[in-house]
Amino acid sequence: MARINQNPEFDIEVDGDPYVWRIQRQPQWSSDSNAFQGKALAVRHKEGQREAVIEFPAGKQPKYGAPMLKPDQIAPELVATAIASAIAAGWDPLSRGKTVAIVVDEDGG
Repeated sequence: MARINQNPEFDIEVDGDPYVWRIQRQPQWSSDSNAFQGKALAVRHKEGQREAVIEFPAGKQPKYGAPMLKPDQIAPELVATAIASAIAAGWDPLSRGKTVAIVVDEDGG
């Protein structure tokens, strides 16, 4: 039986460079702090290895039983702005090393 990829990657271009992104974390309740967490996107340069996890604020909590967030519900402009903000914050997508976590505002800035 064929395995279905649950976290597909999507292409995006930022300042002429190709990147791929995927949903890393759905908006959810945190068991550690008993607080609601926002979505997180994992991003990497197409030719690089180092990922950045871009975390967004929690925002409005979905109603109980609401469907999960889908990638097509996230505006490409938001992803591009978040990637540009991560680079401005010091993420070097072509370097090697551990995954970097970057917190942005709801507009990706």
